[in-house]
Amino acid sequence: MLRIATILGSTRPGRNGEAVARWVQGIVGQRQDAQFELVDIADFHLPLLDEPVPASQHQYAQPHTKAWAEKIATFDAFIFVTPEYNHGTSGALKNALDFLYREWNDKAAGFVSYGSAGGMRAVEQLRLVMAELQVATVRSQVALSLYTDFEDFSRFKPAAHHEKSLQALADQLVAWGKALRSVRAGQSRA
Repeated sequence: MLRIATILGSTRPGRNGEAVARWVQGIVGQRQDAQFELVDIADFHLPLLDEPVPASQHQYAQPHTKAWAEKIATFDAFIFVTPEYNHGTSGALKNALDFLYREWNDKAAGFVSYGSAGGMRAVEQLRLVMAELQVATVRSQVALSLYTDFEDFSRFKPAAHHEKSLQALADQLVAWGKALRSVRAGQSRA
């Protein structure tokens, strides 16, 4: 069965992303067309990129990198839950992405973002990063506003219409995830 990670892309204390990721996981986890797993990058304790060789060479030296690579390699697609900080994604998520290369290749990704402008600018940056990592991004996304989907900017209370957007994202992600699985199966990697 297709395996999709819901990746919590913030490590900030008191982060809003935890509630968002649990909401995402609660909805997509009920689907029967894929297995969904919540993956919190904070659990991997990744320091600022400390690998001596570029990730594209697939010569990981650090135990935390190897553990991260092992986890990411098990998935066919990803839902990235990202905050928007200063018109971009979190440094923690960008750092986690940069640790790996091959484990991301030929997979699909969708985005659930949050921020004062719905996290849209963070997603635009992530789409560029995903292209370099050879990840196909789906069009549908969920953009949550700190003004309308959070009470006092901290208690997550999403508008009902976001569930429909999340289901559309998941539909596209499952379709692309299945298609790209066949691409990966047709390639031999050294």
